[in-house]
Amino acid sequence: MAAARVIAKPITSTLLSNSPLRGKTQSLSFCLKNSSLLVQKRRRFTCSAIYNPQFQIKEEGQPQTLDYRVFFLDNSGRKISPWHDVPLQVGDGVFNFVVEIPKESSAKMEVATDEPFTPIKQDTKKGKLRYYPYNINWNYGLLPQTWEDPSLANPEVEGAFGDNDPVDVVEIGESRAKIGQILKVKPLAALAMIDEGELDWKIVAISMDDPKASLVNDISGVEKHFPGTLTAIRDWFRDYKIPDGKPANKFGLGNEPANKDYALKVITETNESWAKLVKRSIHAGELSLV
Repeated sequence: MAAARVIAKPITSTLLSNSPLRGKTQSLSFCLKNSSLLVQKRRRFTCSAIYNPQFQIKEEGQPQTLDYRVFFLDNSGRKISPWHDVPLQVGDGVFNFVVEIPKESSAKMEVATDEPFTPIKQDTKKGKLRYYPYNINWNYGLLPQTWEDPSLANPEVEGAFGDNDPVDVVEIGESRAKIGQILKVKPLAALAMIDEGELDWKIVAISMDDPKASLVNDISGVEKHFPGTLTAIRDWFRDYKIPDGKPANKFGLGNEPANKDYALKVITETNESWAKLVKRSIHAGELSLV
């Protein structure tokens, strides 16, 4: 195995300078799963945290091999989970987004939800590394501290059950991110993909650093400033399994994207499900809670 590479980066979860929460830390809730501290106040999101260290990315193994892993470390060098330990909320409707797959790449990278500290790895099938049949055209990854509960049927989406994973994000900005990068994003829309009967939400978002971020706030803004993008995202995820001989994926909600308010509702509900998971109110099965 090659020597591990450590890349230092600042985590992008600082409160925005114009946030109403700035300077009011006493009004925030804490949810540190490895600590006895658990202070909950009434908030829209059940479990958020003031947790803003420097962090490092530690790569183990060689890319495009079965043993390749991207671990996250805090400023003391301790491993943390990008799923459980990176906070969901930033403030002012902005969220942290963990990049698994950079745009214009095809290796199917994902957080290993069943491994300690949930590092990013390349997905496998029958012992072989998985690739999309063509490049994905957007940065793709997850919202930390969310979980699609496989025991929970969604009556609004054909009664489909959650897919047992964090919520996916499709980030439509112009820059190509890196594996393990954490971007501040704002949600714009939601697509209710149904993959082999499981509900697999796709939250469409834009990086706050993108030049067009201030112009785009909902579906109408996406259509105006990124015309055709929502249709392209839906079609890409609908069809990407067809070259492998599988049927096309389906979409609920009338096959149309839901608006920003609905996307925020999805984030709220899946954050609540994640909170129950890490509190062990729900059986975790093979999922790692470390």
